[in-house]
Amino acid sequence: MSVTAFLTDSTLCIGCKACEVACKEWNGIEGDGLDWSGFSYDNTGAVGASTWRHVKFVERAPVPGLGGNAGEQASWTFSSDVCKHCEQAGCLEACPTGSIVRTEFGGVFIQPDVCNGCGYCVTACPFGVVARNEQDGRAFKCTFCYDRQKVGLRPACAKACPTESIQFGEIDELREKARLRLEELHRRGMDDAAFYDPTHTSVRGTHAMFIIRGDPRTYNLPPSPQVPTIYLKKGWRSSALAAGLLLGGTLLALLTDGRSGR
Repeated sequence: MSVTAFLTDSTLCIGCKACEVACKEWNGIEGDGLDWSGFSYDNTGAVGASTWRHVKFVERAPVPGLGGNAGEQASWTFSSDVCKHCEQAGCLEACPTGSIVRTEFGGVFIQPDVCNGCGYCVTACPFGVVARNEQDGRAFKCTFCYDRQKVGLRPACAKACPTESIQFGEIDELREKARLRLEELHRRGMDDAAFYDPTHTSVRGTHAMFIIRGDPRTYNLPPSPQVPTIYLKKGWRSSALAAGLLLGGTLLALLTDGRSGR
């Protein structure tokens, strides 16, 4: 069984939101309403319990080489965000019920019939992806279209993307595609183009990788995401030190009080 992944190329995204619609239609997810956010033209805001794919609208100062924009006007960048399906997943480590599992395709899947709504996975996600449904409290996120993959189909978002901004396939093949694409972009003068796959951090890489331009934080991609459990050792060490100091202070107080009472 091959390990699969997404490769989202923001330089090809046109902001059509076909991936958002396809995701909702296939998974039967309710709409997010028609509220005007005032944040550019982005009214869904971010990924959440009812938005598993989210096309982010990024307004930037004039940047040469983006195409379709006059040099004196603001430039637009779009990118389709999704659960990163981390190789070392904080949500999976934090789940106390076994609701979150790793599938044979490498994705991280939340079993809704096992989830008890504790919310530990929400705080453990270094990307802020996992969210709880306001009606029943259970946690939801992208399923990696596990049901489609099991029968040999591509995820709905990748199939619907008209520009192939969202590519899907074997993870090592996509990494090679990303390398070749970066070389092409750099040859065309886009020196700020970069590949986002944080293998250098405790998440040990992701199954949703991105080609972006500029600061990754603009795309809701932290430069150095970390799995929260890496801080446990430091936390326990601090707790042990505090307990030791408290015990020492207590013993010292008892000894001092015993001597003064003689």
